[in-house]
Amino acid sequence: MRIGARREDDFEINVISLIDVLLTLLMFFVLSTTFIEHSRLKVNLPKADAEARDATDNALTVVIDRDGHYSVGSDEVMGEGIEPLKAAIARGAGDNRDRLVVIRADAMTPHQNVVRAMDALGQEGFTRLSIATTPTEMAGGK
Repeated sequence: MRIGARREDDFEINVISLIDVLLTLLMFFVLSTTFIEHSRLKVNLPKADAEARDATDNALTVVIDRDGHYSVGSDEVMGEGIEPLKAAIARGAGDNRDRLVVIRADAMTPHQNVVRAMDALGQEGFTRLSIATTPTEMAGGK
């Protein structure tokens, strides 16, 4: 009997190649994912006849649903009152106070909720505000 000899049924799995494959798949999925900002709040925008004039590509978005829940960008604001909203706006905007802010409020939200958002934005130093709307259907088929 040989002591310390390897048995025939001992086997070894080389995991280095498996790790390489997993990292390659991970990089593929990360790079092929589209990063679209989805808001968790459902909002039906009010209607207006005017067309949008400012480009909103780099705009900070404040969303208000019909129940008065706020979200800044894709982050929902937790807490009641103006202070949690101001903190969320400061986090979302960083140091850039010249940035356009688009308020997307549901058509059925109380006016007080929109005024609270505008007040919080004003206290944080924002001066370029826009309220998002959807275009109305033109009468007469235009």
